[in-house]
Amino acid sequence: MSNQKTPVGAFATLVVIFFFWGFVAASNDILIPVFKEALNLEQWQSQMISFAFYVAYTVGAAAYFIASKINGKDILNKIGYRNGLALGLLISAAGTLLFIPAANNASFPLLLGGLFIVGLGFALQQTAANPLAIVMGDPKQGSQRLSLAGGVNNVGTTIGPVIIAIAIFGSASGSGETALSLSNVKTPYLILGAAFLLAAAMFKFSSVPDQINLEDSSEKSHPNDHSVEKAKSVFSYPNLTLGMLAIFCYVGVEVSTASNLPEFMKEHTGINSSGIAPYVSLFWGSLMIGRWTSAAGAFNISKTTKLVLNVVLPFVAFGIFILANYLGGHDLGPFKYYWIFIIGLIVLDYLSGGKPARQLLIYSLSAIVALIFGIYSEGMTAAFAFISVGLFCSTLWPCIFTLGITGLGKATNEGSSLLIMMICGGGFISLLQGHLASPEYLGIQNSYWVGVACFAYLAFYAFKTRNLETGEMQGGH
Repeated sequence: MSNQKTPVGAFATLVVIFFFWGFVAASNDILIPVFKEALNLEQWQSQMISFAFYVAYTVGAAAYFIASKINGKDILNKIGYRNGLALGLLISAAGTLLFIPAANNASFPLLLGGLFIVGLGFALQQTAANPLAIVMGDPKQGSQRLSLAGGVNNVGTTIGPVIIAIAIFGSASGSGETALSLSNVKTPYLILGAAFLLAAAMFKFSSVPDQINLEDSSEKSHPNDHSVEKAKSVFSYPNLTLGMLAIFCYVGVEVSTASNLPEFMKEHTGINSSGIAPYVSLFWGSLMIGRWTSAAGAFNISKTTKLVLNVVLPFVAFGIFILANYLGGHDLGPFKYYWIFIIGLIVLDYLSGGKPARQLLIYSLSAIVALIFGIYSEGMTAAFAFISVGLFCSTLWPCIFTLGITGLGKATNEGSSLLIMMICGGGFISLLQGHLASPEYLGIQNSYWVGVACFAYLAFYAFKTRNLETGEMQGGH
C-alpha cells in the first residue's frame, strides 16, 4: 500500500479475525484435560488435540504454496484478500460442525477431525491477514501493528478458556458427570461456527484491501536491499529459511508450555481440571499484556504519550483478565502479586526500543530464565514461573514474522505461507513434551527443558537477524 497512514476502519475489521484464532487456540488447553480424564488418555495422547490443530496449519499452508506454484500466480492475488479471508472462515465454520457428533459420542477422532478442519481454515486466514497487518500503514511500524493485532488475538485467548470452562463445567462441576461435560463441549463451538459465518460475510463486503503492492511495501521496509531482484527463489532469503524454524520453535514452546500446564498443576499443586481455567487464562492473558505493552508503537503519537501508554495498556490488559475471571466466578487471590511480573515486562519492552531483533533476543533470554526457575522451584511458585513465559512469548510472533518476510517483495505471500506452515511446531513440540513428561522419562516438570531448547534457538535467530533492519543479514544472500 502506498499510503503511510493506517486505515483505522479497515484495520479494525481485520483484527476481528485475530480474536478468533486466539479463542480457539487457548480453548484447546481446556479440552485437553477434559478428554484425557473422560477417555483415560495418556498425557502424550491428550496432546494430540494440539497436534491435530497445529498440523492443519502445515497442511493448509503447503496446499496454498503448491496451488500458487501450479497456477503460476499467488492465490491470494488471484482471488483477492477479502475472498481469501472469507473462504478461510467458511472452512473453519465447517470444522465446528464435527463437534456435535464428537461430543455426543465421546469420540476423540471426531474431535481431532473437527479441530483439524478449523485449523485448515485458519491457515488460509493467517496467510492473508499477517502480511495485510504489516503493510496497512507505515512499514517501519509493521511489527508493532502486528503486536496490536496480536493483542486483540489475546483478548480471545484470555476469555476463551473461561467461557469454555463455564460451558463444560458450569452444570456438572464436581458432579463427576463426564458424559454431560463432553456433551457441553459442542455448544460454544457451534456458536463460534456461527460467528465465523458472520465474519465471512463481513470481510466479503469490508474495506480491507483486496490487493497489496508487495514490491512497494518491500522497498519501503528495506530500501537499501536489492535482494528482491537478485534472489532466484523464496528460499534464497536466509531471514526466511531461518525464520521458518524460528516460527516452528516459537509456536511450539508457546503451545506446549500452556497445554502441559494443566497436568503440571494437577500433579504439583493439587488443582483439578475444573479449577485450571484461570491459570490457563493467565498464561494467554500474559501474551495479551505483553502485546498491549508494545502496541503503543503502532500509533503516530508523541513519544511522551507512547511512554504513558506503555505503562497503562498492560495493566488495562491485566484488568481484562481479572474481569473475565471475576465474571467466571474464580478466586482472584492467587493473582494479586502478578503486577510485579508486569512491571518487569514494561522495563524489558523499554530496553528493546521496539526493534524486532533486539526484543526477540531480550524476551527469549528472559523466558529461558523463567523456565529454568520453574523447573527448579516447587508448587505455585513454579506454576507462576511457567505462566510468566506467556509474557515473553507475547511479541515474538510479530518480531519473527516481520523479520522473516522483510525484503521478499513479490515472494512475500509465498514466504508468509511457508512461515504459516511452520505453525505445526505447536503440535510436534507439545507432543514431544507430553511424551517426555511421562514418569518413566523426564516427568512433567523437567519436560520444560524442551522449552529452554526452543528459546535458545530463538535467541540465536535474533542474533543472526540483528542487522536486518539496516539492510544487512548475517550469512546473507
